[in-house]
Amino acid sequence: MFLRRVERRKNGKTHFYWSVVENKRLDGGRVAQRHVLYLGEINSSQAEAWRRAVEVFDPDAGRSRTLALFAEDRCEAGADDASVVRLRLSEMRLHRPRQWGACWLAELLWRDLQLDRFWAERLPASRKRTRWDHILQVLVAYRLIEPGSEWRLHREWFGRSAMADLLGSDFGLAEAHKLYACHDLLLAHKHALFSHLTQRWRDMFNADFDVLLYDLTSTYFEVNAADLPEGAKRRHGYSRDKRPDCPQLVIALVVTPDGLPLAYEVLPGNTADSKTLRPFLSKIEAQYGKARRVWVMDRGVPTEAVLAEMRASDPPVQYLVGTPKGRLNRLEKHLIEKPWRKAREGVEVKLLAQDDELYVFAQSADRVAKERAMRRRQLKWLWARLGKLAAMNASYEEMLMKLGAARSKAPSAWRLMDIALDKQSAALNYSLNRQKLRIARRREGRYLLRTNLTDQDPAVLWQYYVQLAAVEEAFKNLKGDLAIRPIFHKDERRIEAHIFVAFLAYALQITLTRRLHALAPGLTARSALEKFAAVQMIDVHLPTTDGREIVLTRYTQPEPELQLLIDQLRLTLPAQPPPKITAAALANKTQRSADLLV
Repeated sequence: MFLRRVERRKNGKTHFYWSVVENKRLDGGRVAQRHVLYLGEINSSQAEAWRRAVEVFDPDAGRSRTLALFAEDRCEAGADDASVVRLRLSEMRLHRPRQWGACWLAELLWRDLQLDRFWAERLPASRKRTRWDHILQVLVAYRLIEPGSEWRLHREWFGRSAMADLLGSDFGLAEAHKLYACHDLLLAHKHALFSHLTQRWRDMFNADFDVLLYDLTSTYFEVNAADLPEGAKRRHGYSRDKRPDCPQLVIALVVTPDGLPLAYEVLPGNTADSKTLRPFLSKIEAQYGKARRVWVMDRGVPTEAVLAEMRASDPPVQYLVGTPKGRLNRLEKHLIEKPWRKAREGVEVKLLAQDDELYVFAQSADRVAKERAMRRRQLKWLWARLGKLAAMNASYEEMLMKLGAARSKAPSAWRLMDIALDKQSAALNYSLNRQKLRIARRREGRYLLRTNLTDQDPAVLWQYYVQLAAVEEAFKNLKGDLAIRPIFHKDERRIEAHIFVAFLAYALQITLTRRLHALAPGLTARSALEKFAAVQMIDVHLPTTDGREIVLTRYTQPEPELQLLIDQLRLTLPAQPPPKITAAALANKTQRSADLLV
């Protein structure tokens, strides 16, 4: 194995992408290269660490020595020894292949976060010895590895996974009524859980919680809102999923710049963004105490009244928030007079102090290039489309529908056009509004931020704001990799418990992401789980000459590239489970039962 570097130029900059590659010898003596791991963009020290790992890696390391087994007709030595068991190798059978690697990794993350101890204290076994903490662990591992409905977990996934082997249990953990009943026990512990996770992340990653990123999303339900009970949280509201026809819930989330969640709340679907911040400020202060924290938010979340309260509190609550374009219109004449200051490579800022606040007008060269290319692409398409529409012989109503479709496809370019449609003749006239285009060009890639951090370096302020992407990434993972919807529950407490399970799975995922970032940069949590999922567990049944049967439960040895990843993550696979031997009477009884069935 070796590292391969690919060079690409993008937006005038050179980017280097790295991969681990393996040579494979083919028939005829040819050698082909097989892509093993994609590492993405990594710095020189990380590349050197991977290079050393590849150089010292031995694909045969850890391979067990094969022991000699004697078939029943060729075991001459010790034939009279009662301790010698002769095997019928010709009758060896393989049973129950099941996924082990990703389940083991999920169980390892669960123990790393000490969630086994946390939940064992809060979810004790029932009088019927139901291990609710193990059932919850199964639900969270399922949400992390292969998310779906609880019914699918019961019917399919649990039997195809090695969760029973890892937890030393059986199918009782996947009984349908227990999976649903487990949800009823969870919400009371949400406050304690996030306090526990916060402390664990401090210990594991030396994480700090001085900068908090706050944002909201929604998740919808394909039900009729009129059929919902009075006072239900599922309500119609502004849909970020583009499904205004469906009732929804709003989820408010606070994370660190590293994506570590600090708290979340499930709110009614018609909750306005601007009404959510004040309760959250009180919630974080009550749970984690007063401290100097910086809240970073997008525009539309805080109101002027809440910002005034944040400035007036003791100590002041610091914030950095995006600003609507309307305020930029009012401040533009003052900003023109200010000089540009370099915040970092490719980013310039103008600073304007006003009314105990600092306005930061930031310009990113990369963002300018990106937004300009997007606008040009839309404008080119819209201009061509309008030309085709103008040449059509269509009615006024048909032309309106086609123009509406064009507007929805190119909204940014549409705002730069002057379009007139004659109601009598349906003649279309259009032209480019050059004044609007000049304003758009002047504002592309530029942001107006406001903050009460008047003594901070502009580069730090810019870095705080761009880290809002961590919240968007968290929502993307919840809706994508962890498939928080569709939600099949009808009871609202179980709906909130379902979201709670999804956040527990996200806690495992972000923990894995942080570990990969430190030890195997370039890999995502999803790609790591998929690679570990290749390790299967299987039961090997070896009949003996005296009617008994030896059962060897074994997980398959990882392929060289997975072993490389295991070594890089400093993990050690557990020992193979010990063999089990069935009693002769049991084996004979099973055989007689099988004969009767035949």
